[in-house]
Amino acid sequence: MTTQNTSKATTSKPRINADKNTVKASTSGAIDQENTARIKRGILLVVLSATLFSLAGIFTKSIQAETWSIIAWRGIFAALFLFLWIGYQKSFTRSFLQMGRSGLSVAIIGAMGTAAFLSAFKLTSVANVSLIYAAAPLLAAIIAWIWLKEKITKPVAWGCFGAISGVLIVVSGSLGQINLKGDLLALIMTCSLAVIMVIYRRYPNTPSAGPTALSSLLLIPVCFYFGSPHNIDLPELIPLALFGLIFAIAAISLTEGAKLIPSGQAALVSSLETPIAPFLAWLILSEQPTPQAVIGGFVIMTAVIYSQRTHPHTQQSKEN
Repeated sequence: MTTQNTSKATTSKPRINADKNTVKASTSGAIDQENTARIKRGILLVVLSATLFSLAGIFTKSIQAETWSIIAWRGIFAALFLFLWIGYQKSFTRSFLQMGRSGLSVAIIGAMGTAAFLSAFKLTSVANVSLIYAAAPLLAAIIAWIWLKEKITKPVAWGCFGAISGVLIVVSGSLGQINLKGDLLALIMTCSLAVIMVIYRRYPNTPSAGPTALSSLLLIPVCFYFGSPHNIDLPELIPLALFGLIFAIAAISLTEGAKLIPSGQAALVSSLETPIAPFLAWLILSEQPTPQAVIGGFVIMTAVIYSQRTHPHTQQSKEN
């Protein structure tokens, strides 16, 4: 009896271990599939965001109203749609009442950046604005190095140098022209976005939807003071409402997508806006980029892609 029981016990142990291994393998496989699906979903959301953001120049140049009217009505509709999203998420308290100083700072800086961004499209080409705007992540790295004392890796350092060189090449094509003012406004927007990136890095719990909606609302009284949004033609309210909706969807897609993939990957994927915007401007508005914009854009995009490189020893340390 004892021998039989012992043999049964010994034969049952491998079976139990085999069953455990099977369960572990199936669980691991399910987790891998879930992670893969999450990453794909994040990439799709960021690609959607980049594509929608690239339409900003098309809308701004296609609408005949003055710049202040475009900023005001686009902001009103964007804020409305963002309020609906916040209500759907039931996050009003966190989005507004708990945004803190960091959220208020994002709203104020974002408002100034938006005013400069949309104004730039009226004064220079879509290609110039988009290419200068692409340098924002690398400019954020410089600001984070100064403000947060973050170390800059060699790829990022060379990327920053390349991005600044590319911006100078793009701007050089506008020297002595009215385009120069638009390029400088685009540079102000780029600086604003870079500062916002660093604020979110310094205060990661800062909400995004609330400050974005507030930045649109802050611009409304300014627009009515400097412009005449009340005199806008009713037919133009339709594209402005669509402009606001697209901006809201793009902002939400970027926020939700960035939560699902690494920040470096999100920055790289979102840079797709840079080649898409000039292409759409050429396709829809027949805008031809200058040779300086083409050369500078190539330098900037190369710098952005190169800055995402990881040294082998850094990758090994992460894996360990």
